[in-house]
Amino acid sequence: MSLPDIVSREEWVRARKELLAKEKEFTRARDALNAERRRLPMVRIDKEYVFEGPRGKATLLDLFEGRRQLYVYHAMWDPEWERACRSCSSTLAEVSVGLLRHLHERATTYAVVSRAPFGRIEPFREEMGWPFPWYSSFGGDFNVDFHVTLDESVAPIEYNYRTREEFAAAGQDWFTDQPMELHGASCFLRDGDTVYHTYSAYARGTEAVGGSYYHLDLTALGRQEPWEEPEGRASGGMQAGQRLPYPDEYDDEFAGR
Repeated sequence: MSLPDIVSREEWVRARKELLAKEKEFTRARDALNAERRRLPMVRIDKEYVFEGPRGKATLLDLFEGRRQLYVYHAMWDPEWERACRSCSSTLAEVSVGLLRHLHERATTYAVVSRAPFGRIEPFREEMGWPFPWYSSFGGDFNVDFHVTLDESVAPIEYNYRTREEFAAAGQDWFTDQPMELHGASCFLRDGDTVYHTYSAYARGTEAVGGSYYHLDLTALGRQEPWEEPEGRASGGMQAGQRLPYPDEYDDEFAGR
């Protein structure tokens, strides 16, 4: 195994300062990109999607649980599979009660949606001990419309905003003639009873998600901090000047679940 060079403390500090300058440049570029993401236009959702979840049938509006924003993780789970995708399950294993509390404090609900029947999803979720709601979109168009179920008999293939022809032109024609399940993440904003689609990411685009701030970076309202651009989007979540509570100061809404 090749190890980094061994140097004096003074040499290490010089190298660290050089890297720090690049890290700061990256941080500023990321802040600007997040601000541009929050300026994306929205699409009104007029289609009636129906899911099955812990409380029976649910609409997309129900998935918000009364909050302003909804973050949906599209977990790969074909109706014929006994269990969810291993990679998606690894991602979901990192979703903690603490993360959900932070998101809820900023008026954002985290939910998982898969195409498998709910009767298979719920026992798996309980077995894993995961605290988030997991809904089934079985029999509906949600997965196809948001391009995580690719079925050419239903709709032209599109994944990560590229068509099958564009993938083929790039030498990446890895699609099959059978329906395929892929992963992604989608964000929605609610204004009263009207729901808007604000963002979706696929493939390595979901790697940016790491902790509650990175989830919030993908949403329309962002982290809801006073320094963020554009201004004036903190309504319904953190207010300007409001301090984030300590973990033991949150309402224990997860007790008994």
